[in-house]
Amino acid sequence: MLHGWMDSSPTFQFVVEALEGEWHVVAPDWRGYGASTWLGRPYWFADYFADLEILLRHFSPDSPARLVGHSMGASIAAAYAGARPERVRGLVMLDFLGLPQAGADEAPTRLRHWLETLDDPPALRSYGDCAELARRLRFSNPRLSVARAQFLARECGRATPEGRIVPACDPWHRHPAPVPYQVADAMACWRAISAPVRLLVAEQGYVAQRFAEDGAELARRLACFSRLVREDIADCGHNLHHDQPERVAAAIENFFQVAERG
Repeated sequence: MLHGWMDSSPTFQFVVEALEGEWHVVAPDWRGYGASTWLGRPYWFADYFADLEILLRHFSPDSPARLVGHSMGASIAAAYAGARPERVRGLVMLDFLGLPQAGADEAPTRLRHWLETLDDPPALRSYGDCAELARRLRFSNPRLSVARAQFLARECGRATPEGRIVPACDPWHRHPAPVPYQVADAMACWRAISAPVRLLVAEQGYVAQRFAEDGAELARRLACFSRLVREDIADCGHNLHHDQPERVAAAIENFFQVAERG
């Protein structure tokens, strides 16, 4: 299970608890997130593909793996599944279908901004304690229960040397990339995926909002997947694994069980 941007692996705890079958679940922290090493400098997105490659060599050296990814994690998993189709037996994408394409004329400005901010480290908002962070999480997502917010604040937070709490994410992840997201590259990878794919779309999440008024672009992207089934999850936002973990868990299990029966 592959977490998204500015998140960490405990984000999937509620889904894991809701799984009914016996599964060997591996939920890593991407580099610079959670308990992994923070580099304290800009990150290069392609490194995530290398990290996933090494993880699969270790945990599934002799057989293709099942991948579940949320947001950025889904982006990484889908591109990897196209580049290494023989290594993926099934893919579940949680509320992601690519970013908007930046205009080519933005490239000089984007690169200039990246260069000019290299000496200006980004910062994360800090909180007095985990309770304050939990309240902030519930303010951002009213669907989140008190208990779940407290868990996320405790497990996805990190103490600073001053004793305050910040999200367990290297602030450099907020530094803008010098090269824009390339939709054409992503779509080419999606077309190369041979495994079955399940796309879970949150009713009030990223995919629903991003393509609400652009059905043609939504259809164009969905058409890239030769074996995709879309499933909409009601009453949830982008973090559907927090809002509806039981439904997400059921969808994951049903998908892998049905897909592997042929």
